[in-house]
Amino acid sequence: MPDAPTRGPTPRAIKSLQPVLEALRRYHRFRVEGLEHIPDHGPAILAVHHSLATYDAFLFGYELMNQTGRIVTGLGDNKLFAFPGLRRASRSAGLLPASPENGRTLLEEGHLLGVAPGGMREALRPSSERRTVLWEKRRGFVKLAMQVGVPIIPVACPAADDLYTVYENRLTKLAYKRLKFPVPIARGVGPTAIPRPVRLTTWVGPAIPVAPSEALDADAVEAVHKRVRDGISELLARR
Repeated sequence: MPDAPTRGPTPRAIKSLQPVLEALRRYHRFRVEGLEHIPDHGPAILAVHHSLATYDAFLFGYELMNQTGRIVTGLGDNKLFAFPGLRRASRSAGLLPASPENGRTLLEEGHLLGVAPGGMREALRPSSERRTVLWEKRRGFVKLAMQVGVPIIPVACPAADDLYTVYENRLTKLAYKRLKFPVPIARGVGPTAIPRPVRLTTWVGPAIPVAPSEALDADAVEAVHKRVRDGISELLARR
């Protein structure tokens, strides 16, 4: 049975994460462009491009909350909920296990739902594949949008792919293929794991309207999926 949905990060989590997020925001001179595409109220799916660092998505959610008051509840990799400590931290931060039931309930309650369709595979891309969209056959978020009848909004932070140099290697591929576990080989500043002080801008694209349909016609699903992928690719081309 899926976990009961929450309404985003708890006040305690926001307070505890605020110093870190503020420090990262200053370090990267972080900003968001396109917040006018986020609805003032009502549900929507935010389809986010997944970087290795990942925290650019949390910076976006933090800025969105500060500027609009709206809070995003994200669906996270189920491995985050396999261990008690990670499970508590993930729930406090407003993440829920990725399941159609959790997503649909949140949307029907009127929340903003954050998803990263590329998941771990996209996050582990080598730098030779930076600014690419690796969503393969992942169309669950499109089907969910069609079932509930909510728009999908593309979100991407292109320069997040420049925080680290990620090397293509057999270990990363083997760990992902066999265990679905992240073992990246990467470096940031010099030979360290410190992220480079790259200026980060998250871009929010225009909402892609999705008509409600329980039929989930394959061609219709593919058409919406392509529009979202194209929207993400356009955002990734920005500087």
